[in-house]
Amino acid sequence: MIRTRFAPSPTGFLHVGGARTALFSWAFARRHGGSFILRIEDTDLARSTPEAVQAILDGMHWLGLSYDEGPFYQTQRMDRYRQVIQDMLAAGTAYLCYTSAEELAELRDTQRAHGLKPRYDGRWRPDPGKDLPTPPTDVLPAVRFRNPTTGVVAWDDLVKGRIEIANSELDDLVIARADGTPTYNFCVVVDDWDMAITHVIRGDDHVNNTPRQINILQALGAQVPSYAHLSMILGSDAQKLSKRHGAVSVMQYDHAGYLPQAVVNYLARLGWSHGDDEIFSAQQFCQWFDLDHITPSAAQFNPEKLDWLNAHYLKQADNGYLAEKVAERLAARALALGDAAPLTTIVGVYKERVVTLNQLTDAVAIFHGALQPPADLVNKYLTEAARPALREFTRRLADVAWEAAAIGALIKDCVARSGIRMPQLAMPLRVLLTGQEQTPSVDVLLTLFARQTALQRLAIIASGEGSS
Repeated sequence: MIRTRFAPSPTGFLHVGGARTALFSWAFARRHGGSFILRIEDTDLARSTPEAVQAILDGMHWLGLSYDEGPFYQTQRMDRYRQVIQDMLAAGTAYLCYTSAEELAELRDTQRAHGLKPRYDGRWRPDPGKDLPTPPTDVLPAVRFRNPTTGVVAWDDLVKGRIEIANSELDDLVIARADGTPTYNFCVVVDDWDMAITHVIRGDDHVNNTPRQINILQALGAQVPSYAHLSMILGSDAQKLSKRHGAVSVMQYDHAGYLPQAVVNYLARLGWSHGDDEIFSAQQFCQWFDLDHITPSAAQFNPEKLDWLNAHYLKQADNGYLAEKVAERLAARALALGDAAPLTTIVGVYKERVVTLNQLTDAVAIFHGALQPPADLVNKYLTEAARPALREFTRRLADVAWEAAAIGALIKDCVARSGIRMPQLAMPLRVLLTGQEQTPSVDVLLTLFARQTALQRLAIIASGEGSS
């Protein structure tokens, strides 16, 4: 049975790279009817925070990445790690190292001075026929893994292909610090073993950890999982992804008005493809996803592409769903709903014209509360030539049937009677009603207002104000 895991460290938010790793791991398990496990690697007590844990859980929930087991926390598994370490000491696959921090620093400085790669020299490694020093009484020992010294450690990476590392390149890894705290690479191995993980899908920044983890798994007699290392995500300028490129918390995309469906669709296409398909649901993604079509080259983050996808999903979304999301955002702005058309009606008109939920909320907000149209736009469009037609239109608007067809007919009649062109009437109406030059057609726009609100906003015409 396929078993994958997502194992973030709660030292920050769930960012784009982590979210893609979680998505691919989740989809692979779903494709094969397997299990997806969430594991929180929180052994870095100095940097791990409850807020970061919650940010991870919130991000997973928002994206719809449900997990079958977990979340498991490494800090709650310390007894298990210590027991395995004791078993390894007894089996001779690990040993006590009394090298002090000062001695290690001196060793590294000497190696660098001679142009050598800094590495532990094995001074406390209990090799056959070797006489070890007497353990010092003033140094608490660390525990090191007894790495093989000959041969190679190799695996067929499901993204990068065959990778081989000579064991002579690897020194003996510390698996427990002098204070007894197990280290990251060791905890990962025990977790993957205990949780029967079959496929490890993670970023290629972990490639260097893999040979060490494989050697420890083999020393434990554990099944070695298959590994798939995803290439990094670059910004549009081909540089490492940073906040300026959009490498922010996944929940920031929620706050910015993106739909989770769009973000999932976008993340799925970062380094993976299914023919020429650009738009697909999470369900389709799970049906299609495989590791064969993940590119080993770096993916590039394109915010314009994300905007395009989000605009598509907004257009396709149910008006009731969008109205709920907009209502939440209006409430966050402490903006009470007035007597305009129902939110479902307004979002139905405007969702074709926006890219994000926040822009949709901005559009809806125009119909509620007070409005002070920009003076420069009023002066630009509220001309003396247009005023007579505007006054007539406003007067007759009080009695016309409140529907687009009737209002449209009234606009055409006022234009014909006054001898002006249609934009000379439509543009000041747009500005006075919304404060904007670009709106839906004026006849539809008016039906989104309560009649009294529209008349109040057009009252500036009758007062004679607004011209320079």
